[in-house]
Amino acid sequence: MVPFTPPVAEQRFVLDHVAGLAELAATDRFAAASDDVVDAVLEGAGQFAAGEWEPLAERGDSEGPRWTPEGVTMPAGYPEAYRAYVEGGWGTIGAPEAWGGQGLPFALQTAVLETLGGANTGFALCPTLTVGAIEALAHHGSQAQQSLYLPKLATGEWTGTMNLTEPQAGSDVGALRTTATPRGDGTWSIRGTKIFISFGDHDMAGNIVHLVLARTPDAPPGTRGISLFLVPKFRLDADGNPAEPNDIRVVSIEHKMGLHASPTCVLSFGDHDDCIGELIGPEHGGMRAMFTMMNNARLNVGLQGVQVAEAATQKAIGYALDRVQGARGGAAVPIAEHPDVRRMLMRMKAQTQAARALVYYAAGQVDRAALGDAAARDRLELMTPLAKAHGTDLGCEVASIGVQVHGGMGYIEETGAARFYRDARITPIYEGTNGIQAADLVGRKLALGGGSAFAALVADMRGEAEAPALVQLIDLCEATGRHLAAAAPDDRLAGSYPFLTMVSVAAAGWLLERQARAAGDDAFGRGKRAVARFYLDQIVPEAHGLHAAATASADILYALEAEALAA
Repeated sequence: MVPFTPPVAEQRFVLDHVAGLAELAATDRFAAASDDVVDAVLEGAGQFAAGEWEPLAERGDSEGPRWTPEGVTMPAGYPEAYRAYVEGGWGTIGAPEAWGGQGLPFALQTAVLETLGGANTGFALCPTLTVGAIEALAHHGSQAQQSLYLPKLATGEWTGTMNLTEPQAGSDVGALRTTATPRGDGTWSIRGTKIFISFGDHDMAGNIVHLVLARTPDAPPGTRGISLFLVPKFRLDADGNPAEPNDIRVVSIEHKMGLHASPTCVLSFGDHDDCIGELIGPEHGGMRAMFTMMNNARLNVGLQGVQVAEAATQKAIGYALDRVQGARGGAAVPIAEHPDVRRMLMRMKAQTQAARALVYYAAGQVDRAALGDAAARDRLELMTPLAKAHGTDLGCEVASIGVQVHGGMGYIEETGAARFYRDARITPIYEGTNGIQAADLVGRKLALGGGSAFAALVADMRGEAEAPALVQLIDLCEATGRHLAAAAPDDRLAGSYPFLTMVSVAAAGWLLERQARAAGDDAFGRGKRAVARFYLDQIVPEAHGLHAAATASADILYALEAEALAA
């Protein structure tokens, strides 16, 4: 088995040349992100993840959490490893200083989460969700809620969840039926069932802070009538400590294709009419508050694509260097010497670095938006569907190629290659399917600022691009964007996914070419330039061919009646 090696040098390089960490550190808000602090965080997180979390990954996959009538029990070693995470302060990296966090850039926190997830993707979902809960409460919670909950969430002593989905309400959030009824004392009685709740229950933390979407009495229909509630697993006593249970029952945990280390729960709230929640923000303001959490989560799901891709690439390269089969020049050689295997390995490296560039770039825009940069807010809005959708598409692609590199042994669980593919496959689905991300891109983001946000991205890419294939792709993206902006709604949606891929490849090519120019003449720099060349020469031209699909009419999609599809 190939042990996971945190890609610290790569992370630091991308933080410097893509996220622009030095520029952030020059501001008062992020002045603590000095070179020595950043290096210490990256190195320390790498040592912690490789030493504490990665050894538990196979156990989490093969054993998984267990449901009991009292709640969910994590596999042996997980509670201890999570406590080590809390004691090491790894949850505090990007949390606000006012609540006990270190207040470091979100981009640096992104690198830490990448390392944790590369070591153990399922386990890393727990702190990933907590980060989103912190964001929602920091932006929309009352002062009392922030004072009681944020210090514990910032350290990770308590964990957070997001509760949107119900059996009848998946992507159509407005169809949810969970209710919140006033109790007369400023609190609300919560009743309903939520499904697909990652880390909805576990035995690793003192409390779990559920953020729950629910409908209040006489609320307007659809998403306009949704409110957000803070519903802890344990109510707090007068001193702010967890006390009595809050009438939340774990109905079951799902049997899933992957991410076995993450308990995905069905939760029932208020079976005995004794589940108490607090309103977060104004009544009927739930979707605005939840989108604060979801936008954060979407970037971190894109980051899961990077996590899986990095781990799968490392494992595939290790296997290809070790597996001797066939000959070149009359001598037996490792399969890494064969052209087709080399093609697969280079593609894995290039796509992994492309996904990382997109996600880290978006993370840098989060920090600039937090500093009040309006252009960065628009750029973040535009980049979020690209980072989430293309990042997760690439995670699946790279993990699948990793199985192929292993050959028949990749299909055998003992090599571990299949786990990465199983773990990755959910990422294009949750936190808004990738089809929804594409629809968001052409439906809202393309028109952002009257089209100025997309025009600014095109201008920035064109201003740096040198490779002819990349320049041509940028031109095609601009032309396709104009076509879709003027197209009928069905035609716009029909072309949305290939268009998202085109723009994502162009943006990744732009960022990889930038890194190649900045790379030195050492082995690391030569590797960066080789990967960028492969991407620009082989992957960017593939995206040219998507122009036809992105501009095609929706008519062909409806050439058959729906029933005829089954014929």
